[in-house]
Amino acid sequence: MVKSVYTIGFLLFIATMILFFGMYFFGMNTDYFNNSLLINAFLMPAVYLAGAYYSVYELKKTGALMGFRDVFGRAFKPMFFGGLLSVLAMFAFLNFVDKDAKDLLNYQYIERQKTELKNEYVKAKTGLNNDDISRQLDQKYNERLQSFSPEMLKDKDMFSFRQFTYYFAAILIFYVILSTFFATFFRNKPQV
Repeated sequence: MVKSVYTIGFLLFIATMILFFGMYFFGMNTDYFNNSLLINAFLMPAVYLAGAYYSVYELKKTGALMGFRDVFGRAFKPMFFGGLLSVLAMFAFLNFVDKDAKDLLNYQYIERQKTELKNEYVKAKTGLNNDDISRQLDQKYNERLQSFSPEMLKDKDMFSFRQFTYYFAAILIFYVILSTFFATFFRNKPQV
């Protein structure tokens, strides 16, 4: 029996939520934001890759002829469905259920940006002998530090609906690339 792409998508949603809440319950600490980034960068693509492969494999084992479009849709639809449900669920959770977790993530994001700015400044300053360039670097660094003032950060929200829309658009690019890969390699070749 060929599983529906929506069933597989729902399973991807469940897997994503298990990872999300696992990180929420067991990983909320001073590295919550960094650990979330690592999971999203390395573990989630592997989960969605496995889901797309399983979806294509389920149809392929029936022996059905599958062209590029068939395989692409079979790989893309479950990832889209599972990803959309996941992004909406995370948005709702962080914005309506636990705003403290959202505040912690926003704070850690800003602190990470400050640390990266300081590291770049120190790296650029090391071994610099020219006083004019050094003054310009100091000036640019101080100007950039102003963007982290409380007035500038007052309305900064990395987990607004707008930001989640941007995140999902970036995720869709991954889904399209992965689906194209699957469609290229798993389509049935015409018989000569």
